Amino acid sequence: MDQVKIIECPRDAWQGLPQLIPTGVKVEYLKRLVAAGFRHIDAVSFVSPKHVKQMADSEEVMQALRGALPVTLPPGEEPPEIIGIVVNQKGLERALATPGVATLGYPYSISAYFRRANANMSRAESRALVEKLEKETKAAARNLVVYISMAFGNPYDEPWGPEIVEETLEWLKDIGVHTVSLADTVGTATPEEVGALYRAVKSCVAGIELGVHLHSRPEGAPEKVLAAYEAGCRRFDSALTGLGGCPFARDELVGNIATEIVIETLAKGGVETGVKPVALSPVIEFTNQIRSKYAHA
Repeated sequence: MDQVKIIECPRDAWQGLPQLIPTGVKVEYLKRLVAAGFRHIDAVSFVSPKHVKQMADSEEVMQALRGALPVTLPPGEEPPEIIGIVVNQKGLERALATPGVATLGYPYSISAYFRRANANMSRAESRALVEKLEKETKAAARNLVVYISMAFGNPYDEPWGPEIVEETLEWLKDIGVHTVSLADTVGTATPEEVGALYRAVKSCVAGIELGVHLHSRPEGAPEKVLAAYEAGCRRFDSALTGLGGCPFARDELVGNIATEIVIETLAKGGVETGVKPVALSPVIEFTNQIRSKYAHA
């Protein structure tokens, strides 16, 4: 049976919510994700609390989570991979100083406007940071995933094309990055565009685990998942109930692709995700509780 890797993204789901989620609620939610079978979780970010207040307690969340998870695991079972997002040198230092963060993630934008608005960096500065991330995570025995933001185009009338994405992937491969996710940051790519871009660039990145981080309106999500899968993608970022997304999408219905849609869509084709649909119901209920309590100002 074919198998894909699901990266559950509560960090992405939570970071834009107007009400602060208590640390204990976050930890309980992450524990339930692990219990439901999720082995790869984008859980925290190490960014300025001035800009993302929701993530100000990332160190506290990780400390509590490590204390709550089993110390010993059954033979052959690995601990869950916890991903922490960083956007600058300070974030890198915080993430490396936080036990339990197995993988650091960095959003590298190929849109100059978005890069400047999101991180206030030039292309050269951003690339220098990625190279430093690669070296320091390797030295610390951590992993690195780079997200190519605006990989499927941008709303700023800036130049874009598969060749720009391919050049970026070749550069990442050359500096030693082994995991990359193509991000449809504003959720405007059609299923045809998702499949076409993945097919266009996958041949240039032998040795890289190439995934997708897609945003979508709910009614278009299954087609995008299938388009990526049929093009060869075996790594999907998603969030239960589709909570979260990009504030630049200009469409309140554009959020993360719902994990339950990814799992259901792939399961129809006999694809194994490692997460059983029956295990999702209680976590989806918890997700809806968070949405109802913390998603409204």
